[in-house]
Amino acid sequence: MSESVIAKYFETVQQALQQVERSQAETVHQAARLTAQRLMEGNMLHVFGTGHSHILAEEVFFRAGGLVQVNAILDPALMLHLSAAGSTELERLPNYARLVLQRYDLRHGDVLMVISNSGRNAVPIEAAMYGKERGLLVIAMTSAAAYQALPSRHPSGQKLSDLADVVIDTGVPEGDASISLPGLEQRCGPLSTILGAALIQAYICAIIEEMLAHNVQPKVLISANVESGQNLTAIFQEYRQRIRHY
Repeated sequence: MSESVIAKYFETVQQALQQVERSQAETVHQAARLTAQRLMEGNMLHVFGTGHSHILAEEVFFRAGGLVQVNAILDPALMLHLSAAGSTELERLPNYARLVLQRYDLRHGDVLMVISNSGRNAVPIEAAMYGKERGLLVIAMTSAAAYQALPSRHPSGQKLSDLADVVIDTGVPEGDASISLPGLEQRCGPLSTILGAALIQAYICAIIEEMLAHNVQPKVLISANVESGQNLTAIFQEYRQRIRHY
């Protein structure tokens, strides 16, 4: 086992985190300010991603330190546990996103965050379209390096970044993987989950800070594994009917 490649990966991650903080802090603040305003009006934040990007929807859903007003959009067919190859094919299929999102209670005034590293496949693109049509604020989390290098797979020719009100660039390199090793043609060491998790948690923290700045007490969850605990029925009462996977 090479200690040097372990150090190289950690160094790459640290540098990428520092770079994305410098380049995206104001964009994340902008997204947080707009989201906080809508949450203070009683609306919801919906988070959606396909493939590995769905992990980030789960990252901020029902999470210690996170907001109650988060609804994760989770379609098993777009994840990997039923069929990894099948989910890859399905996220390229036009009209499927609408079938998924129609099962959720998305309303005018809500916020929809769509996460897609490449930003080129039909499902995330049409999810953004669906949100815009219904008067939601649409925030995209995507890699500029990826979507600028590759053509759209959607019949319209549009990409996720073309449709969003706010675009957060994850800074992930094209192809996601970041480490080159002698004797290996492909790179290893993907970055999208690490950078995406950092960005989306920073976004949630900034929303909470913005709500507090307006003298609004946000509903923030604490871990179910600490002694003090929370009455989940009580804290979710106002929003439970809007959270499909409660």
